[in-house]
Amino acid sequence: MARRTIRIALNGVTGRMGYRQHLVRSLLALREDGGLDLGGGDTLWPELVLVGRREHALREIAGRHGLGEWSTDLDAVLADDSIDIYFDAQVTAAREEALKKAIAAGKHLYTEKPTATTLAGALALARLADEAGVKHGVVQDKLFLPGLLKLKRLIDGGFFGEILSVRGEFGYWVFEGDWQQAQRPSWNYRAEDGGGIVVDMFPHWEYVLHELFGRVTTVQALTATHIPRRWDERGAPYEATADDSAYGVFQLAGGAVAQINSSWAVRVNRDELVEFQVDGVHGSAVAGLRNCRVQHRSATPKPVWNPDLPVTESFRDQWQEVPDNTEFTNGFRAQWELFLRHVVLDEPWSWDLLAGARGVQLAELGLRSSAEGRRLDVPELTL
Repeated sequence: MARRTIRIALNGVTGRMGYRQHLVRSLLALREDGGLDLGGGDTLWPELVLVGRREHALREIAGRHGLGEWSTDLDAVLADDSIDIYFDAQVTAAREEALKKAIAAGKHLYTEKPTATTLAGALALARLADEAGVKHGVVQDKLFLPGLLKLKRLIDGGFFGEILSVRGEFGYWVFEGDWQQAQRPSWNYRAEDGGGIVVDMFPHWEYVLHELFGRVTTVQALTATHIPRRWDERGAPYEATADDSAYGVFQLAGGAVAQINSSWAVRVNRDELVEFQVDGVHGSAVAGLRNCRVQHRSATPKPVWNPDLPVTESFRDQWQEVPDNTEFTNGFRAQWELFLRHVVLDEPWSWDLLAGARGVQLAELGLRSSAEGRRLDVPELTL
């Protein structure tokens, strides 16, 4: 029985996602459970080095969680031969250059998305990592959500028969920041800083559609900046130059059509912040973050259109809840565990920088589709 140590440099843990999901709910939670069980009595223990630009924030986080190592000097951290993995959760505009440095230093990579600001940059990263012989992964957390895991169970079990369409609704009202503090950082609404809901969410929709239903072959999108004026973290007004809403139609390789609305300017009237309705010949399902409901063809009611009479039945009550049937862990932690096993045990892994580049490609084409007002093909990517 042995405990193996792996040293991970975490860049961007002072941000919301890097801190809550990757540091606290993934790697620190793994340490609290005694490390990652590798089988055969062996465990893997992650030693963490926090990296960032704000010294006081790093010191505070490290002290709060009993971590002894942190640095504002990324170059020095990457020059440390004891570091095995570099993780990046910085703002998008800073990520590409940092990943290049990590590749040059021979570190394995795990990164948030989008991996770069352009498709050319994202593909270049994938090529560099392959040429350097380092292992690389991109966070695709929504694949590990309980609701989507239940949906995949239905797909794999043949519940739907032929899948006809997918309809997705994502979003919530992000306060403008004048009379209530915004829930998202102000850079998200400035295109010059890498902001915009297409850049943020289309990479998610690419891997969800690709993994569950088929490769995206065409995209037609319409973007909007519904809230043109917002207030930043200091209370100063600024002009929103990035899209806060996007309405996309995606044709899939298997023949299904997906429609996904994404908005930070919509008030929620659904059970969860994101929901996907999948309609097939034999049945339908509605999956969210945690829950999934189904209606089989044998239990489908026969609605009759009559606007002159009030509705006498609850349509929602006609759906059946899909049981958990297993214990779900945090999705970010689940993917971290798989990546660590990939690095240490060479177990299979498919969510690499090329997969990340597909997300950047879809975002880039989505913005271009909106600007040109037409549907665009999505070529299959190769290195």
